[in-house]
Amino acid sequence: MTQVVFFTGVVDRLGFVQRLLRKKYREGARVAVYGPAAVLSRLDNQLWTADPLEFLPHIRVRETTAPAPWLCEHTPIWLLDQPRPELGCDTAVNLGWDDVPALLGHTRLAEVIGLGDEERRAGRQRWRAYEAQGCTLQHLPQNA
Repeated sequence: MTQVVFFTGVVDRLGFVQRLLRKKYREGARVAVYGPAAVLSRLDNQLWTADPLEFLPHIRVRETTAPAPWLCEHTPIWLLDQPRPELGCDTAVNLGWDDVPALLGHTRLAEVIGLGDEERRAGRQRWRAYEAQGCTLQHLPQNA
């Protein structure tokens, strides 16, 4: 069953995700990142413009794009408009994808929730959906 960690009260969500991705990359994980297209585009830009010594190999895959097979094998971080089970990512980060059943193919999932009322409301709905699916849930507030 999927283990879901909710990081709530995150002031700089994209900065937080970059640090989380860096940690997972160093651990050798393959990570899928889900969210609205605009958020993923901003994250993609930040990952490309980060300090060259901190570069994280990644690719932005839009809904209609079919990644080349060699990319699937060699790219550890995927920014996705929708889940793609064929990538074999055991870890995922969610920045606002609301289709909870589609996210349950990962062993570990991080929900990164900012300070906005709408984000928090959507996060609470996803918490209840994960709970209903029998996921193991953990809450790690970041604003304390």
